[in-house]
Amino acid sequence: MSGLSPGFADPVADAQSCFRAVLDAMSRPGRLRRIAGLTPAAPLGHAAAALLMTLVDQETPLWLDPEAAGARAWIEFHCGAPLVEDAGAAMFAFALARPGLPMPDLTSLCAGTHESPETAATLILQLPALGSGRRWRLSGPGLRTPEVLQADGLPADFAVRWQHNHGQFPCGVDLILCAGDTLTALPRSVMIEEA
Repeated sequence: MSGLSPGFADPVADAQSCFRAVLDAMSRPGRLRRIAGLTPAAPLGHAAAALLMTLVDQETPLWLDPEAAGARAWIEFHCGAPLVEDAGAAMFAFALARPGLPMPDLTSLCAGTHESPETAATLILQLPALGSGRRWRLSGPGLRTPEVLQADGLPADFAVRWQHNHGQFPCGVDLILCAGDTLTALPRSVMIEEA
């Protein structure tokens, strides 16, 4: 396809590096990790694009925020994922969050079942910034002491929304936050409150 920016320079090594960063982020909620090495189509940031290229493929239905439609051809070409209109049918969802643009309702995504909690969806949410903005206190598995996460773009009632999601554990949605070349993860097991 002409006019599309390239994906990973070294597809195998770059995808492995990104996957290790995601695993590390999931095991240490709230810690920031950097991902770089590709030029995605707008409005995708480096980290979000790398995550999509690493985690999404022909067997993982993806729901795409209508605000990210400009990157649809890039995602289809580089990931090959079937795009679904119903967020509840997606294994992964990608959305943008910024003032005036609401975060998707976590209850609209698949939370898995008690027999198969691994079938729950993962939301990749691209924010304006990580490391600045509103403060959230994280506690739970992977954290010996509470961690403070600063994120710009999460809704004011995020802690309440997350409490409902966390209350479904072992079911519930996992969340990966991205901003530019930075990412962090909020697995469904983590507890979140305003700091």
